[in-house]
Amino acid sequence: MRYRISGKQIEIGEALSTHVRSALEEILGKYSQRPTDAQVVFSRDAHNFVCEATVHLSSGLTAQAKAQDVEIYAAFDACGAKMDKQLRRYKRRLKNHHRDRAADVEVSQGASYILARHDEDREEDDGDGHPIIIAEMETKISTLAVGDAVMQMELNHSPVLVFRNEKTEGLNVVYRREDGNIGWIDPKPGG
Repeated sequence: MRYRISGKQIEIGEALSTHVRSALEEILGKYSQRPTDAQVVFSRDAHNFVCEATVHLSSGLTAQAKAQDVEIYAAFDACGAKMDKQLRRYKRRLKNHHRDRAADVEVSQGASYILARHDEDREEDDGDGHPIIIAEMETKISTLAVGDAVMQMELNHSPVLVFRNEKTEGLNVVYRREDGNIGWIDPKPGG
């Protein structure tokens, strides 16, 4: 497994890196058989240390956690506890769902754009009345079953997830509705 442990405008010592590696190995050893890489980033927020951890599993799922504390080790320990809780919560689904999967989840590339917010007071557009694109980046689109997509959306704490449906091979969307339920958009081909 690959580890990338870094700090934003703070130095990360060897002792902290060793602590992070051993703690993540213990957490991931309990709940997932095939982690591929982990990224842990430490930063400062006023007087607190912030720890953000992202672990990619070969099953295509990504677990993310974030925590903060006045001490850097405590920030990581709280972040690790959150990740442990997420993976424990989905342990049964991860094991049963991916036990018969012969190959890793297929991932394709897509473009992701961030558009400038449209204010009526501000006429900031491209001249045609369209908002300006202020950021463009590549994003990964995984090929998943609908249940796996919902689990991935919840693990990422995101309100929406675009994915390629394993059964229909079409692009689908799952999203959290205002009433707390999950919505699923499955466009019919040619429709």
